[in-house]
Amino acid sequence: MLAWKVKSQICLQELVASAQKDLQSVCKWVTELSLFSPNESLEDISTHNLIYLLVPFAISEVEGRIRATEIEERLPHLRESERNLFTFVSDLETYNIVPESERQLLGKRASSIADATKRRETKIKQYQKEKELRARIETIRKRRGARPSPSDESPNDFDLIASLLPTGLSSSSEQDDSETDDILREATLLLLRLTYAQSHAQLENISQELELLQNAPPFGPKISRGRVKISRGRESGLETRCDKEPLQPFTILPSSGSDRARLKSQVFQADHRLPTMSIDEYLEIEQQRGNIITGGGPASAAQPTSKEQLALDSEQDGTVFAEQKAEEKRQKDENWARFTDENPSGAGNTMNRG
Repeated sequence: MLAWKVKSQICLQELVASAQKDLQSVCKWVTELSLFSPNESLEDISTHNLIYLLVPFAISEVEGRIRATEIEERLPHLRESERNLFTFVSDLETYNIVPESERQLLGKRASSIADATKRRETKIKQYQKEKELRARIETIRKRRGARPSPSDESPNDFDLIASLLPTGLSSSSEQDDSETDDILREATLLLLRLTYAQSHAQLENISQELELLQNAPPFGPKISRGRVKISRGRESGLETRCDKEPLQPFTILPSSGSDRARLKSQVFQADHRLPTMSIDEYLEIEQQRGNIITGGGPASAAQPTSKEQLALDSEQDGTVFAEQKAEEKRQKDENWARFTDENPSGAGNTMNRG
């Protein structure tokens, strides 16, 4: 099974290389014959020459199918594919084949739109436009009596291009039939508009791939496909040796038992810091530091104030403690009376004075 896949890939690449060579010859032929000139308008190009505007698009498609396993091999094919697509898009815009409304819609790069909703809407509109063009092309193909593709009821782009190419003796009879010529011209123009839409999508994909490959880290030196010998080194690591480029020993785990045990104990742990003390322990430490205020609440509101307590203590007759509290209360009352005499009510209010 694997051998069959390898053989099929080789055959496919041979076919791609042959198609690339043929298309380059066609491109050279189109240039030498000067089939297209910027001084001409779309009406000046014959119907059977219009199909050759698709040569750069076909070359780009073939370049993208060339297999490359290394970045250095892939980059030239991507740049060549991008160059041909730019040429194709520029030619269609020069001859005004694509309407302005389609240019604005299909020229938008969805990946550059930041808003996800608008990006999705743009992709849907572009897909609907391609679907509409395909349906119109298929309708015209049926009017021309074109045979459907044997592999698929919905032919691919290469099948559509091939179906519009002139076929030997039939081309002379078709040129004499103006109705057939009009149908063929309409189908060719629609196909050019369809490939114009696909070219913009391909340019966006190529741009992203080029950016990815250009920013990719460089690969290390290639190792010979010769026999690889692996020998067990010291207990601290393994030593791998190849025929040409030996590798330096590397350490997987620390050699000491204590370090291994420490690393083993850290395998299954929480991914955040765990608390080191309980809430009660924390409150006790804060209380010892004096950061917690005690008292207050309903119990404190029920207790007498300092003034009320002083009055109660002075009322205890016949005791030295009562006499001391009575004297303390008298001095406090005198100090308060002296203060009120020196500072009458409203003396400190200066806001409403004229």
